Amino acid sequence: MTELREDGFLGGRLRIRQPTRGYRAGADAVMLAAACPARAGESVLELGCGAGAAILCLGARVPGLRLAGLELQPAYAELAAQNATANGFALEVHQGDLAQMPTALRSQSFDHVIANPPYFTDGTLAPDAGRSRARHEETPLGLWIAAGLRRLQPGGWITLIQRADRLAVILSALGAAAGAITVLPVAAREGREAGRVIVLARKGARAPLRLLPPFVMHAKPLHSADEEDLTEAAQAVLRGGAALSLGAPNFR
Repeated sequence: MTELREDGFLGGRLRIRQPTRGYRAGADAVMLAAACPARAGESVLELGCGAGAAILCLGARVPGLRLAGLELQPAYAELAAQNATANGFALEVHQGDLAQMPTALRSQSFDHVIANPPYFTDGTLAPDAGRSRARHEETPLGLWIAAGLRRLQPGGWITLIQRADRLAVILSALGAAAGAITVLPVAAREGREAGRVIVLARKGARAPLRLLPPFVMHAKPLHSADEEDLTEAAQAVLRGGAALSLGAPNFR
């Protein structure tokens, strides 16, 4: 990782350095952070934190959290630590494989775990090795979820963002270990199929699954010009740092 660029998040409140040619976080990271129902004084672990965009967006929205991240790739783990310092956050960054959890994390439990696991199981690999590892699944999605559940305290929440066609895998992996599952489909435009889902579940809960109306990202029916056309709700989340309300506090 030789060339870096600085990207603004939450309307410029955060400045995150990311590789110019490698993997760069974007809207999905912000949406993930917005969906986590963390409250001041609680602890949050992000699995696969990359350069730190999602966990730092959450820290910016909810002051007073204890933040930790686990990242497989050493260069990205170092970058996450640097971005946290540059933006004034205390972030405990662990470099390692979630399938072989670092010893320092095995002894810890958290109120929340968040993750944006790799989306692709096949297809052409990106020429940049860092981008390829971040985008293409090496560790099965079910293992990501199992690792997250193990790090949760009883009653803790796991929040995931993933491709909509992986929802069955997510629900199967949550199995009997978590309930109060809430699914928020995310569609690019009104009337389009959801391309993403945000899934929130509580460890040990037994409340039934809830399927929410889709969250629509763009206001216009078609992309007609080289300009941003976010809906008011998407603007509030992506630029204003607003929370996505999935109703999690009702289950506390």
